[in-house]
Amino acid sequence: MAKTTSDMIVERLLEWGIDTCFGINGDAVNGFFEALRTHADRMRFVHVRHEENAALAAVGYAKFTGRPAACVSTAGPGAVHLLNGLYDAEMDGVPVLAITGMTYHDVIGAHLMQDVESDFLFRDACAFSERVMGPAHAVNATDLAVRKALAARAPAHLAIPADIQSQTEDTNSPKNPPRHTSTAAQVQIPAPPREELERAAEVLNSCTRVAIVAGAGARGAGDALERIADTLGAPIVKAGLGKDAVPDDSPFTTGGMGIIGTRPSHEAFENCDGLLIVGSATAFYEFWPQPGQARGVQIDLNPARLGLRYPIEVGLAGDAAATLTDLMPLLRRKTDRAFLEHAQAGMSQWWDVLREQAHDDVVPMRPQTITWELSELLPDNAIVTSDAGTVTAWGGRLRLRRGMNYSFSGTYCTMGSAVPYAIGAKTAHPDRPVIAFNGDGAMSMGLGELATLAQYRLDITVIVLRNDSLALEVWEQNALLGNPQHGCELHSIDFAKIAEACGLEAFRIEKAGQARNVLSAALAHEGPALVECVVDPYEAPYADTIKNTHADKLVAAYENGEPEARRMARNLLEPARLPMAPAVRHAENELRRFL
Repeated sequence: MAKTTSDMIVERLLEWGIDTCFGINGDAVNGFFEALRTHADRMRFVHVRHEENAALAAVGYAKFTGRPAACVSTAGPGAVHLLNGLYDAEMDGVPVLAITGMTYHDVIGAHLMQDVESDFLFRDACAFSERVMGPAHAVNATDLAVRKALAARAPAHLAIPADIQSQTEDTNSPKNPPRHTSTAAQVQIPAPPREELERAAEVLNSCTRVAIVAGAGARGAGDALERIADTLGAPIVKAGLGKDAVPDDSPFTTGGMGIIGTRPSHEAFENCDGLLIVGSATAFYEFWPQPGQARGVQIDLNPARLGLRYPIEVGLAGDAAATLTDLMPLLRRKTDRAFLEHAQAGMSQWWDVLREQAHDDVVPMRPQTITWELSELLPDNAIVTSDAGTVTAWGGRLRLRRGMNYSFSGTYCTMGSAVPYAIGAKTAHPDRPVIAFNGDGAMSMGLGELATLAQYRLDITVIVLRNDSLALEVWEQNALLGNPQHGCELHSIDFAKIAEACGLEAFRIEKAGQARNVLSAALAHEGPALVECVVDPYEAPYADTIKNTHADKLVAAYENGEPEARRMARNLLEPARLPMAPAVRHAENELRRFL
């Protein structure tokens, strides 16, 4: 039987090692689904409930494997839905292959239903976006798409008109003889020249207080990072996407950075005279060392990102682990360990404060209760996916041990991404425990995917911090603009009941004393489970790290009529935050007026 365009694309994807596809069918892509059906013994298809989540699941798959997956949608609105998840892949540097349907080839642009030219639409989000013109074009286009996705660490896209998908007859042009392409490929990894490594070592050896920044590009380089940190006596500050670059039980890390980071990380930036940036372009400008304060060296696989966030002196384009290994013999061990030891003492105190907050029996309970107890119970090789909102701050406080992995939508900040990321992670790693850590605003955007977990019996534990608020926006409206909150209240959803209706085992935690036992039972459950955790929306996600300008804006918001001013001021000033955060101390007298 003659092969269709779709057959040829699916078989070429398999030759590239792409054997998993997430998506939803539709009339404009049914020809491609026929090829998925006839290749179902080799191409695994996972049906999700929203096209955006198909792309996000492919992103999760790629983030936790390093290999691309495919995602597929119908034309028009299906393709547009898919696009949002592809921007997530593009901004976090993840290879994904997207396939969308189009209307019939001879009426494109003629105003038929769902007539959107997705090949043009996707070109901003994707490293490659092309319309497949027939069977003769299928293999060539697929090869180019996969190569571009791998080389650029970005999504690539093929748009296939509905009739072309099932077409079998086509003639190759003289410029495109059959079998002239192959799947042989090697992504070029630059290696910094020796003289640049020596320049970098000179900079770092000249400094007495070096801080290291680890981002997504440092994942997989943890051992080398810790050796460098030990040699330089340097604390490792982690950008959000670098949370699992080194585990949180490492003696060298001060945890996260930025407005949802830790105070020891801020102090390291405020007092360093040297900065080594490894695989990070995080944009918290106001929290980086001041320009000129520290001599800077940066390592990044993408040369275009060198010098993007800080005025470095030396930029090293290369793989993080390999470059750090080459740099290591050129560095001199620092005998003065005071800078690192101060950071370590600060981090020990920071964890003590978090522990104290976690065991407070206030109602509604603190989000820190769930973070602390979940950290204690996480299985050794767990994968954790997190979401956008205040849950990003609380997820950043999870204490990852060695062998654990973590990611979230770090640059695009896609709400509702934790569960589809988890679907991708569990599909890729069926034998590893997977936990999706959500807020209620994010979870309510993708409730349909609970049914996906049940449909495929995906053994994923979904944690939902329910505070009936878009709480991050409350704090941002207050602390960034000085305005009272508006438009942030959420109608209460009984997530446990919805989970049960979808076929999941459901749990609820309303008091701190219940947390450990309930979380333990949920993690032990065989099959998908959801834990609804009722928490305080007005617990400050960043009291330790705000600047004086933020504290002044908070005071202005309270003066301007913030309805929860008393409760929020109390949480900022409460005794468990000892010693008091500098910015809170700066505004202490003004904040106390609202108690």
